[in-house]
Amino acid sequence: MAKTLYNRFKKSLPDLYKAATESSDEEQFIDSVRSYASLKIEERISPASERCAKTLLTIAQHEKRVVSELSRGEKIYFETLSKLWYFLNNPQDKYPSADMYEDLYNLFLIAEGKSGSLSYTRTRLSSHMKRWPSGLDKEIRDKREKNKNRLIIHLIKKIEKRTQNTSRYWFPEGLSFEEKQKTVELWWNDYKFHLTMAARTPGEVNALLGDSLPVKTMKILNKAKNKGIPFFVTPYYISLLNPEESGYDDHSVRSYVIYSESLVETYGNIKAWEREDLVEPGRPNAAGWLLPDSHSIHRRYPEVAIMIPETRGRSCGGLCASCQRMYDFQSERLNFDLDALKPRESWDAKLNKLMQYFREDSQIRDILITGGDALMTRNKPLEKILDAVLEMAGKKISDNLKRADGEKFAELQRVRLGSRLLAYLPFRINNELGEILSRFREKGLKAGITQFVVQTHFQSPLEVTPEARKAIEIILSAGWTISNQLVFNAAASRRGHTARLRQILNSLGVITYYTFTVKGFAENRSVFAPNSRSLQEAAEEKIFGKMTQDQERELNKIFVSGEKIARNLKGFMKESSLPFLPTDRNVLNLPAIGKSMTFETVGITPTGERILKFDHDRTRKHSPIIDQMGEVYIAENCSVASYLRELEEMGENRREYNSIWSYTIGETEPVFWLFKYPKKSFTITKEMSNLSI
Repeated sequence: MAKTLYNRFKKSLPDLYKAATESSDEEQFIDSVRSYASLKIEERISPASERCAKTLLTIAQHEKRVVSELSRGEKIYFETLSKLWYFLNNPQDKYPSADMYEDLYNLFLIAEGKSGSLSYTRTRLSSHMKRWPSGLDKEIRDKREKNKNRLIIHLIKKIEKRTQNTSRYWFPEGLSFEEKQKTVELWWNDYKFHLTMAARTPGEVNALLGDSLPVKTMKILNKAKNKGIPFFVTPYYISLLNPEESGYDDHSVRSYVIYSESLVETYGNIKAWEREDLVEPGRPNAAGWLLPDSHSIHRRYPEVAIMIPETRGRSCGGLCASCQRMYDFQSERLNFDLDALKPRESWDAKLNKLMQYFREDSQIRDILITGGDALMTRNKPLEKILDAVLEMAGKKISDNLKRADGEKFAELQRVRLGSRLLAYLPFRINNELGEILSRFREKGLKAGITQFVVQTHFQSPLEVTPEARKAIEIILSAGWTISNQLVFNAAASRRGHTARLRQILNSLGVITYYTFTVKGFAENRSVFAPNSRSLQEAAEEKIFGKMTQDQERELNKIFVSGEKIARNLKGFMKESSLPFLPTDRNVLNLPAIGKSMTFETVGITPTGERILKFDHDRTRKHSPIIDQMGEVYIAENCSVASYLRELEEMGENRREYNSIWSYTIGETEPVFWLFKYPKKSFTITKEMSNLSI
């Protein structure tokens, strides 16, 4: 590949090649690149050309600098153009990776105006979206029914080994096979059955998949088991996967439960990506916040706090292979020992302590109860938590009556429940839970809370099944909004996939919130999609759902009313001729800084990973510590070239992604109206409590 690239430089970029081979050293070559880039910026051949020319100039300006990379805490020495100069002068050498030179070749080619033109059309997007069936399609429903029948036969054999003394799910003596089938079919709709029968070993996962996993995959999974990586896959979620070679593409769901070699190799040495999650008692976290308990509250922003109850909410309906809290599973603070996670007596006292923290904080007005998974908490303890939140919200209002305008504390305006169970185990969302949510909303409105959100995570249209649709309907009927966060991994980043997911969710009344770049550590190398692909998706695919300001206002009214959301959304999209509603923001979760997609490419590592210089999202309030953090550099964990090779292995045509190289500069998208806090009739204090910098 290196030899091929050398010839491409020589043939397609003769002026650059001449500058490199006639320069006496790399310094002279770097100067020539500066002059070249400046000229191309002035020429303004095209937006892509100008963008790449600006990036080449920025790379030249960073050459020979040493900076600290934020996520790894390592020093980076910039020698991108120096490496290129050496490469063009020494083609005979052996190069272990040509990815850096492939990226640079494309940047220069686009700056020259010879590539990178934007030609993606709505027709092309529509064609790509049609590739991705949903779990509501008849073909998929029929396939899942076959999967379910196969799984039931396997589960019968497993249950036959159980007794009344060891499990609530057992067969009395004398039942025929047909009677056992009917019994398991009845249990199938009980979420507790799936939690009990979840596969916890590689062998069980393979058995539930009809022994379809290749030997190589089983070796990786057995190594994962030996290293202590938890396995927890419910029969329901297994039914979404396609165990046959032909049929629908299930990469986007399979990559969540079948661990990659890079994850297995890294496990045991995984670091916390979000540094504010590392807390020592009595000391502020990386964002400067003092917390009452090191593992029950996570916080980075002034206005938002994440609460992780000491309940079964410290577990999940399954372990997502790219989970941003994999560090907590490694540390065993999050786990799947469900019996051990029942609330202890000490939890009541701790809950009161957490509520006191929220009450006495001057800025918090948004609480996200998550985990793990908030809805893994059973109904009774969940309602107890929500009642405590209600009481605290009322006390904040009473406290403010004694404070002057400008000195008042922020009052609670938004409560969110973070849960992936709508996709992992939708049977959990039952009518009893719906009644709890409805009661909380009714009381919450009186306590000044105006936004009630279940923040979920559908990764694929395949996860949107009839069971998931019913769960969505229960939550919407309770008057809550459902917002979706997508992890933009390699499988989910394929052309049309995210757009199709938006479309399916919107049709059911779900609004999209965030599209997250996978955190950039080694364990996610094989599933990583570069930020350039996220920018490309936003600019070339999401753009076809772009709304006018009037349309955004109308859409916001639909959600604020809380009435017949699914029906009204369908009507709105039809009337507005919109294929989907692009209300989500494509972002990267920066360690201790916040979410952002405002960056510029400032270098490329010797193995081809882009080095990005980030700025924080200036549309929201941050901890003052960001003013002391200096410049933020993040090195991606795979090259654009290796990402494209990964797509090819999934059957994609890399030519469909040709313009990806030109996306070198990003800007964070604006927040959709619904996700903004409603204005209050008073001014809150500027002083920040629980802060130590």
